[in-house]
Amino acid sequence: MAFFKNAICLAILVILIGNSSAQLSTGFYSTSCPNLFSTVKSAVQSAISKEARMGASLLRLFFHDCFVNGCDGSILLDDTSSFTGEKNANPNRNSATGFDVVDNIKSAVENVCPGVVSCADILAITARDSVVTLGGPTWNVKLGRRDSRTASQAAANNGIPPPTSNLNALISRFSALGLSSRDLVALSGLFSLPALLTFILLVFKLLDEGLQRSIRSGKDPGISFCKLTRYIYSFANPAGSHTIGQARCTSFRARIYNETNLDSSFARLRQRNCPRASGSGDNNLAPLDLQTPTNFDNDYFKNLVTQRGLLHSDQQLFSGGSTNSIVSTYANNPNNFQSDFASAMIKMGDISPLTGSNGEIRKNCRRIN
Repeated sequence: MAFFKNAICLAILVILIGNSSAQLSTGFYSTSCPNLFSTVKSAVQSAISKEARMGASLLRLFFHDCFVNGCDGSILLDDTSSFTGEKNANPNRNSATGFDVVDNIKSAVENVCPGVVSCADILAITARDSVVTLGGPTWNVKLGRRDSRTASQAAANNGIPPPTSNLNALISRFSALGLSSRDLVALSGLFSLPALLTFILLVFKLLDEGLQRSIRSGKDPGISFCKLTRYIYSFANPAGSHTIGQARCTSFRARIYNETNLDSSFARLRQRNCPRASGSGDNNLAPLDLQTPTNFDNDYFKNLVTQRGLLHSDQQLFSGGSTNSIVSTYANNPNNFQSDFASAMIKMGDISPLTGSNGEIRKNCRRIN
């Protein structure tokens, strides 16, 4: 009898140890890498100060990583002879950026804690710090993920909802990953940071043109006030949807020319930079939210209410379906949106992590050890 009791106790102990190693926790690196958070934060802030759009790019990498076989850093892997990775999958090709920044962050972390922190966890922290740097909410990031030793282009093609998705397809995909309709709407505000940076670059371009003319002619480099005003006006008008980021013409062409649940003036604005003919201007970018280019806010939802969602999948959230009320709540209550967004990001970070003895801690995020 004593033997059986001891055996049962041992079995319970094994189960408890196994479960504890499989759990993520906010203090996972508190002893092994106490300077982790400050190191990542500094690198993220530096990257965003150099390129305002980088915050959206880093946040998007985490989203696209978690939606493909879980939050395992697989999106960061380059192709090898044994697998074709996710970087050139349809949702990522010519649009997923920020890999160099992640490399820099990983190098900084390796300098203070070599071989300790996974690339998957670095993505999770980087996503949080990007949102905070852009004026959004903070949350306690759960850590303890390990890195995948492989990646799959096919899984990325099938796992990330395309911009043409209807509401039922979006709800179904999020539900399969343990995310609710409220999580869906909150996370759809993931890319709602507009293009003030683009406007600034245009102004500098005009100033540079004037300066070059003055050098050639010896005259005053005066820039036409009317010309500048036209640029300012074009960027001051409402334009997009998501809270941070941009989209290629190929992602919204069908919507701006064929769909009816779209503000007509907004459609005309977007058509100027996205010709109807396929192959013409395919890679031209449109900001997903022109109103507040460098802020994480709820303007994305205000745009949906006024039928100015740039992507078909965006407007589906406010098109007479079950998520209309959630969109309206977020449009009227930014605090509610930010709170739910933080909760949804925590839940997304819990999607199928590799823990314990699974996976590895990559030394270089682009390749397995």
